Amino acid sequence: MACSLWLIGGTQESRWIAECILGYGIRCWVTVTTPEACQLYAPHPLLHCHVERFAPQGAREFIRQCSIQAVVDASHPFAVEISTLAMTISAELGLPYLRFERPASPCTTGLATDLPSLLRSNLLVGERVLLTLGVKHLAAFAPLHSQATLFARILPTVTALEAALAAGFDRQRLVAIFPPVSRELERALWQQWQITTVVTKASGTESEQIKQTLAHELQVKLITLQRPPMVYPRQTSDRAGIEAFLAELLTQSDRSPPPDY
Repeated sequence: MACSLWLIGGTQESRWIAECILGYGIRCWVTVTTPEACQLYAPHPLLHCHVERFAPQGAREFIRQCSIQAVVDASHPFAVEISTLAMTISAELGLPYLRFERPASPCTTGLATDLPSLLRSNLLVGERVLLTLGVKHLAAFAPLHSQATLFARILPTVTALEAALAAGFDRQRLVAIFPPVSRELERALWQQWQITTVVTKASGTESEQIKQTLAHELQVKLITLQRPPMVYPRQTSDRAGIEAFLAELLTQSDRSPPPDY
């Protein structure tokens, strides 16, 4: 029977990580928070895509039912809740845990800060602001609707639209699109809306680099929210680290009894 691994996915990198896991003959249970994210992964007999936003008990039940023997956390750098939960449960159950963290891009343009500091400042007052943070953070900006003209880019899902509307965003100030967004489209959007300030995350993607370049070219103020500080028991940022972890897992699996939950 194939060894079973929990891959916390939903990111672009998790696609090749899943392929790597399957290449080792390991059963891969990849979890995402939306049905659309399952489209990242090509069908495979050993791959199962599970859609759920885990609470602690749900995660423990998932591990038990799927006979999970290890965890690879390839979630977004800002998805601290699921990473914290996965680390806690892995430690409780004695499961090997590996964090894949994409490298951060150097911040060469604009201001680097955190969300609480930004909201306490006057940096957005009187500005035409494009938020590219995901819907989770939009509610925090609701009090600023009377002080700035706020626009937001969201995923094209019903859940995202409902969250944006609940946060007070006008439909005409929303654009719904799946990433990545090309440089040409990014530029056109900023110019169409006459954006003066863009707020983004230090995600480490090509999209972040495009924003830095355009901000310099168009003289738009760029504010980058830094990643939350996290300490992982084991971490890698490359394929070699993933493969080393998988090789160790198979070696341990060959000489260890099935996990007792």
